[in-house]
Amino acid sequence: MAWLLRDGEVLASLAIASSRRDRRRGLLGQDGCDGALLIERARSVHSFGMRFPLDVAFLDEEHRVVRTLRLAPNRLTLPVRGARHALEAEAGRFAHWGLVVGDELEIDP
Repeated sequence: MAWLLRDGEVLASLAIASSRRDRRRGLLGQDGCDGALLIERARSVHSFGMRFPLDVAFLDEEHRVVRTLRLAPNRLTLPVRGARHALEAEAGRFAHWGLVVGDELEIDP
């Protein structure tokens, strides 16, 4: 388990999906998400089979937010130009954290 930070402030606990299996599974089968999930090497995501809507942030190589969106269950995003990773959290978390495009995030293992 790692931590998601912005300007040294902890935003949430963070699970990291780096293996092919973990990236494919994501948050499937869960009823909610207390923290966040970083999906490495992802320019698009889906919510097929999800039980709750997601906040999704696409991050560049330096973990800078390049796009955010709300994704309802059973949807698919188009690939996001400049994205290297996807950050998923339960819908409403980004507003709570004040996460916006341009934010530079840090990951503290």
